[in-house]
Amino acid sequence: MNLDRAIHAFSSLGELITSELNNKTNEGIISKACQENPWFNEHACTQALSSIAHHLLNKEKLMAWTEAYEFPARPLPQTVAIVMAGNIPLVGWHDLMCVLISGHTAQVKLSSKDEVLPKYLIEKLIEIEPSLKENIHVVEMLRDFDAVIATGSTNTTRYFEYYFGKYPHIIRKGRVSVGVLAGTESHHQMYLLGKDIFSYFGLGCRSVSKIYVPRGYDFIPLLDAFAPFSAEVDFNKYDNNYTYQKSIMLINKVPHLDTGFLLIREDKNLASAVSVLHYEFYDNDAALKSELDTLKDSIQCIVGDVDKGIANVAFGQSQSPELWDYADGVDTMKFLLSL
Repeated sequence: MNLDRAIHAFSSLGELITSELNNKTNEGIISKACQENPWFNEHACTQALSSIAHHLLNKEKLMAWTEAYEFPARPLPQTVAIVMAGNIPLVGWHDLMCVLISGHTAQVKLSSKDEVLPKYLIEKLIEIEPSLKENIHVVEMLRDFDAVIATGSTNTTRYFEYYFGKYPHIIRKGRVSVGVLAGTESHHQMYLLGKDIFSYFGLGCRSVSKIYVPRGYDFIPLLDAFAPFSAEVDFNKYDNNYTYQKSIMLINKVPHLDTGFLLIREDKNLASAVSVLHYEFYDNDAALKSELDTLKDSIQCIVGDVDKGIANVAFGQSQSPELWDYADGVDTMKFLLSL
């Protein structure tokens, strides 16, 4: 399948997703996905589908993205194994797109926590472009492949390295994202940061789990801006985590701020538990840049005011990656075209 047909197929899928979301004709599939993974709810599934449709399956963006690469006239198709994660809905969709658009065949191992939505989108994509049926194989066990793209937790990385290290590969471990505040942000910017923190209950690698604030920072305006996210505790699993973490902090007399739905504590660690946001003070931009640079292999996104030279993702955009926003900063398309 040539590039033009691939772009047409994916952009048509984007139009279909948007139509289904607008007309609510995919409620049954979303409901099944929520039953499959207790951390998925209707909002999370809808957000993931909408983001994919608008940012990854947009015809103009697909054309601009692919123009940056040189595609061979006669590609030599390889079979690429894709091990998908299941922490948030459809987290592995971009990898599948890259494999297919680069002209390869995808052998997909889905996460048991996220099978419904990927299978549904694959089915719809094949309906749009039947020739792709020969290039997408959803399997229980990976075998006879030429290269690997695997995404998992930090704990699973060593297993991936052991089993897949001899193949050309991209192996991603768990990362987190951080936010940088200068103390001059508007109420709206702080609200947008809330989206980066609370989307998908903070379970994604692009979810902000820690913020850096200037010494002497006044947290009150920030907490006020987070008020619209108070409904998070209406979701039982999130509320259970909030109640548990609050109890631990009270028992251990850990200083913290409590909004009634989010616990904020000073902590050097980047990763935080669900319902907990870490913070750390910084003295100046130069020192902060230096620290973040030493932590770059553990950070997916730095959210903030990109015009100030530290952040690389604008407030509110961490969960809306574009086609060229590659996980871990590794150009997946370049890797695939080099096979």
